[in-house]
Amino acid sequence: MSVIKVILIIILTPLAGGLLVGFDRVISARMQGRQGPPILQPFYDVLKLISKETIEVNRFHRFYVYLSLMFIILTAVVMFSGGDILLAIFILSLGAMFFTLGGYASWSPYSVVGAERELLQMMAYEPMMFIVAAGLYYVSNSFFVSDIISQSKPAIVYLPVVFVGFIYILPFKLRKSPFDLSVSEEANQEVVQGISTEYSGRALAVIEVTHWYETMIALGFVFVFFAADNKISHLIAVLMCLVVYMFEIILDNSTVRVKWQKALSSAWIVSGILGIVNLTVLSFFNF
Repeated sequence: MSVIKVILIIILTPLAGGLLVGFDRVISARMQGRQGPPILQPFYDVLKLISKETIEVNRFHRFYVYLSLMFIILTAVVMFSGGDILLAIFILSLGAMFFTLGGYASWSPYSVVGAERELLQMMAYEPMMFIVAAGLYYVSNSFFVSDIISQSKPAIVYLPVVFVGFIYILPFKLRKSPFDLSVSEEANQEVVQGISTEYSGRALAVIEVTHWYETMIALGFVFVFFAADNKISHLIAVLMCLVVYMFEIILDNSTVRVKWQKALSSAWIVSGILGIVNLTVLSFFNF
């Protein structure tokens, strides 16, 4: 049963992520007064990319992308099987690091700039991720997702301010405005695609699928905040995931990319103030 569960996680996670990306495109098109593509368009795009020729800059260029996907898949398996959330954060960081190395491997000026921006993104959101892990441990005495969501009260009751801080840094992981620094998914941002400029064919398809995994993993953290030991809370948690994703779509279509200096400093300020204040309050009061 454990093997079947892992296989289902590996298969269903990108399917759900692809559907969410398709939903994102439909809603974004409606907000911009366009008809927009069908909801299954992301899957059509990936299938088309797989059928195209892949041009390699060097032997490491594509290798790092596949390695990044492997670590992101492992993160999804750990998260959605109820494993250690701190371990999941570390593995997620490794996946992002290998993706960054792929950007540096091409020696393209656009790709290198995108890789440097990817590193800046990691510097911006990583502190908040570890504050989230610390807060979840404090309220459940465990880093395991299965233990956190089996408490009598959901973590959001104790960590509302930490959750706000997490929502603030979420656009980094979802690659949405105002913090989509390293990869441009919209033509109005810049001419080239940042860190993914030199990728094509199957390698670019792998990057797209990796993004689907990352989207579901990010929303998995939202789920952990709202889920408790009753089924109703799990339903509420799923609804909150959809609400948060809808909020991110609206934010993406109503803001523009900020400079990396502002993105980095504001993320650190929010992480420091909101995270530390919430954890400090928890340390003084016994709920």
